[in-house]
Parts: sequence; structure tokens; C-alpha cells
Amino acid sequence: MTAQTDTQGSVTAVYKVTGMSCGHCEGSVSAEISGLPGVSSVTAVAASGEVTVVSTAPLDEEAVRAAVDEAGFELAGRA
Repeated sequence: MTAQTDTQGSVTAVYKVTGMSCGHCEGSVSAEISGLPGVSSVTAVAASGEVTVVSTAPLDEEAVRAAVDEAGFELAGRA
């Protein structure tokens, strides 16, 4: 999936993250990605492994990968 721009000018992207199994995992991934510049919201769902990120501009995938790695998980790519 490619990033989508909504009417307010924000960009939504969905990523696949492997290894999340609980709410704590979701919180760790969300906290790390939330620290990236321009990110306004992050929703991580362990059951599906999907992380939805809303930002003011498209994010650099390597920056997202580094944030996910810092949380202890692996970015599998875009969902």
C-alpha cells in the first residue's frame, strides 16, 4: 500500500511489523514511531501485525524501520 493523503494534508501509511503479541508490544512500537518528526498518531494492532501511522508528510521507511528496531521488533514493509 502506498501512503495516502487525506483532506487535511496528513499522510496515512500502514506497515507490517513482526513479533508483536500483546498490548505492551503495541505500546512500545507506537511510542518509538511517535517520536519521529511529523508523526501525529500511531495505531499498532498486535493481532494483525499492522501499524497505522498518520503524519504531516510521507515518512522515510528507513526511519520507521529504525524506530521499530529500537522497540525490539522487525518492520516487514508496507501492508
